[in-house]
Amino acid sequence: MSTPALSTPLAKAALDDRFSRPLWLATLAVLGTIAITISARINVPMWPVPMTMQTFAILVIAMAYGARLGGATVALYLAEGAAGLPVFAGGGGLAYMAGPTGGYLAGFLVSAIVVGLLAERGWSRNWALTLIAMTIGTAIIFVFGVGYLATLIGAREAVAAGFTPFIWGSVFKIALGAAVMPLAWSLVGARAGR
Repeated sequence: MSTPALSTPLAKAALDDRFSRPLWLATLAVLGTIAITISARINVPMWPVPMTMQTFAILVIAMAYGARLGGATVALYLAEGAAGLPVFAGGGGLAYMAGPTGGYLAGFLVSAIVVGLLAERGWSRNWALTLIAMTIGTAIIFVFGVGYLATLIGAREAVAAGFTPFIWGSVFKIALGAAVMPLAWSLVGARAGR
């Protein structure tokens, strides 16, 4: 296996030519949706509110898969939820998606594509760039989420309910991502004998 180019997502570097095979891509997308679903159910005690690991999973998957497969994985996850599968933290269905968390769900898709593009430019290979990419991805999710929530309850209330309580949890997940992605790259490099 040759040294991966900076435009190579982690999953492609790990799987080499298998990454381009449709069955592998479909498998990775389904595994990604399973990981996001499980992460939505993981409640980590934090103050002032508990956090799930959902945004962490989405951003790490986007960084590992790249923009196309990462975006397709999140789109598949949203389609599963729209079809009524209980993949979200509070259930599933179109009514759920139109509720207060609808903007965050839309932000997941945009964030996955943007973070995937950054990863394809090498931003997942060191902790500083990963930290910046994860911060950008998190900010996108909040812009969509709080923006939509503001149309339902007002801007001040949306910030108070949909942003402020989640700051420390987001900082934790961003820092965790900044540690995980470069480590994963070093493991892929070690496995390849680099």
